[in-house]
Amino acid sequence: MTSESLINNNNNVIIVSADKNIVKEEDTRKVVEHEPPDSGFRAYIVAICAFLCNGIIFGIINTYSVIYLSLQKQLVASGDDANASSKAALVGSLTIGATFFFSPVSGILVDKLGLRRTTFLGGILTTCGMMLSAYHTDDPFQPEKVTVLCFTYGLLFGTGAALAYTPTLAILGHYFKKKLGIVNGFVTAGSNVFTFILPQFLTHIEEHYGLKNCLRVMMIMSSFIIVCALIYKPLQPPPPKKQQKANRSSFYNFLRSIINFDNWKKKKYVVWAISIPVALFGYFVPYVHIGKFIEEKFPDENKNLPLMCIGITSGLGRIIFGWISDLPNVNRIFLQQISFYFIGLMTIFVPLTDNYIFLLFIVLALGLFDGCFISLLGPIAYELCGSHGAAQAIGFLLGLCSFGLTAGPPIAGEIYDSTKSYTLPFILAGIPPLVGASLMFIIRALKDERKISNDVIEAQPLQTMPQIAWDKENKQPIEERRATLAEPDE
Repeated sequence: MTSESLINNNNNVIIVSADKNIVKEEDTRKVVEHEPPDSGFRAYIVAICAFLCNGIIFGIINTYSVIYLSLQKQLVASGDDANASSKAALVGSLTIGATFFFSPVSGILVDKLGLRRTTFLGGILTTCGMMLSAYHTDDPFQPEKVTVLCFTYGLLFGTGAALAYTPTLAILGHYFKKKLGIVNGFVTAGSNVFTFILPQFLTHIEEHYGLKNCLRVMMIMSSFIIVCALIYKPLQPPPPKKQQKANRSSFYNFLRSIINFDNWKKKKYVVWAISIPVALFGYFVPYVHIGKFIEEKFPDENKNLPLMCIGITSGLGRIIFGWISDLPNVNRIFLQQISFYFIGLMTIFVPLTDNYIFLLFIVLALGLFDGCFISLLGPIAYELCGSHGAAQAIGFLLGLCSFGLTAGPPIAGEIYDSTKSYTLPFILAGIPPLVGASLMFIIRALKDERKISNDVIEAQPLQTMPQIAWDKENKQPIEERRATLAEPDE
């Protein structure tokens, strides 16, 4: 069957057969693509800004122990020693929980407001969260102020971190394609660099100038996210607006207008989005409990050294495996599977060794493959959902991960309280990564959904495009943008 294409007044391509019957109608607006430059001054500046955003966000989150110890001491000094530990820990738990839980909102806002505005809003919220935390932190500290910190430091900063983090990964696909893996590795290594530097720095500020000034320093750091947001100029348009269907409810049409349901039609993404949260259920258990484990099993050894080893090799792993993932014919999903198998096995081996040196080798390997899995999140999202769906793909994935990440350490703590041993908690924490990695084999059995019919031919230039967020941020004349059906998102 031969065919020809026409463009109607709604900018739709109509595929017509030889007998003039309409075969299909495609919306040309949903396949607008721009080839990432993969180099250039602005591309590298964007990568550096993303590195800083990632480092600031997770540097502050990962070094909460400094704030935790200060709060705990002040609560005990104020006479609230019975619940001092749980109250101080709650603030940090809310921060990490909000960062992941509100990531789907961040993905939606990226499509609706744009990358710049979403990151800018995130920077405003993180800065305000720290500013209000410092304002309400007096000396001597009042126990009732913990409730205020749960909102300002926990929810407000955590929500801002969620809004800023997703665009940090999504913007990279606009500027890099062949080098996307190594650039993601470099950017995500920012959290390791800041986590290595900040504890000593913030501890010095807290000990010499007080908790209030420590929070002010963190407020200044958070304000750099606002500056970085101004650099995030997108090169790809967001997904096209979905036409409302008359036979659907208004609530359904509303959801369709804000959520990219096309991502959830991609079976490979659905399996991946289920496998990752399963694999991460016990992910934070070593990070939270390994210090206490070392205190009990190796009382004469440095309890902080294993965590430092994880941080160092995780940063190296992000860069090394990011570079490997860019090599020709490398399957990024299979590489991520391997990382989860090693993470699971190393977590199981932690309580089974009686040698401290051997334990250090185990956590070094654990950190290396931890870096591998993290550096591949962004590239795989782009690979499965394309540039139009990547922001929401990343956001919803992180949102799904929030439940397991938050629940894993408390459950491990409950098991420890019952058994007075960390053997069972660490072994159980190592099982979910093995299960999640095994589920990802299903992806290999699914067909590639990016193939299109041979009947579809190149569309003509668009005459009009809606003035949405990307148009306001990107001043490129509309008539210069050309649509093609060569590589649709589905």
